[in-house]
Amino acid sequence: MSTRTQQLGARTQLAVICGGRSPEHAVSVVSARSILREADAERFDVVPFGITRGGRWLTPDETRTRLDRVERGETDTLGDDEGAGVLGEPQVLAALAQIDVAFPIVHGRMGEDGTLQGFLETAEIPYVGSGVAASAIGMDKEQMRAVFERAGIPQPRYQVLRDDEAHAPSADALRAIETNLGYPCFVKPANGGSSLGISKAHTREELLEAVALAARYDRKVLVEAAIQGGDLHEVECAILGNADAQASPLGEIRPHAEFYSYEAKYADDSTELTVPAALPEATSRLVQEYALQAYRAVDCAGLARVDFFVQPPGDVHIIEVNTLPGFTPISMYPRLWQHAGISYPALITRLAELAIERHTEAKRYA
Repeated sequence: MSTRTQQLGARTQLAVICGGRSPEHAVSVVSARSILREADAERFDVVPFGITRGGRWLTPDETRTRLDRVERGETDTLGDDEGAGVLGEPQVLAALAQIDVAFPIVHGRMGEDGTLQGFLETAEIPYVGSGVAASAIGMDKEQMRAVFERAGIPQPRYQVLRDDEAHAPSADALRAIETNLGYPCFVKPANGGSSLGISKAHTREELLEAVALAARYDRKVLVEAAIQGGDLHEVECAILGNADAQASPLGEIRPHAEFYSYEAKYADDSTELTVPAALPEATSRLVQEYALQAYRAVDCAGLARVDFFVQPPGDVHIIEVNTLPGFTPISMYPRLWQHAGISYPALITRLAELAIERHTEAKRYA
């Protein structure tokens, strides 16, 4: 059994947990394949654990077999098998007991929303990324926005529709959106990622269509005023660290579509990703300061990507903190750190070190 030492030693057992039930399953698989390929082979024995779209946990051998099918282009998922949860898979539990540190790269619900983090906490397995509370806040845009407001971080005006209102908005709710937010506006599932279910509405008809789409993904829908005006930049900042977190250089996104949709992220290669962002130095520093402030306000750990709309010199609006950003070598998070001089393999190693550091520190308060 693993001794789960307080620092990385030779041949650390690194679990990469991927897949999951959410619509971001395929994105998770791409990130996991990259980590498996790029992790330092002299430091890590990388052990993959897959979760199917039906929720079945796979053994490492089963996961490798299914990842091979993805590699061959036969599929982009780990399958749809239904399962009884990890407690119904004794072979998976036995394999997890040998793990020194986990890298849970499961996006969306039942992954980055605090549920998987809570399981790993209970199992006393150090893991990469934020804890239970920060992960839950980072997944729920309504809760996240409340934290930003308390921290005094500027953000776009927004309104939340929930339950019946999300499925059939009342005339009063629609008028409130039009009066307080106006058009155009963005409509988003309150819980979700990879821009799934997000639309930009210019009219009431489009607003109703956008709310109906977002409500397919979550019981709460967030409607957000669009930031408009000249010289508008969509930028991202990567954060790395625990109590001593550092902000990366900024990256800029220039989608050829009207906004950075799921298709623009994963299907349209015309989107331009520029590192560093074309901003004045003082503006970049201001964005980095807000990014660190948001990271601490949410109580993140290990890593996060913080997204903004910026109009120089000092008009900055935070959009969200992503506590588990995409992790392919071309994803913005590792690209920003590569620009800062940290290679993809070195970044994986540093994140594992931070996970063990945080786990060791937490034991002092147990």
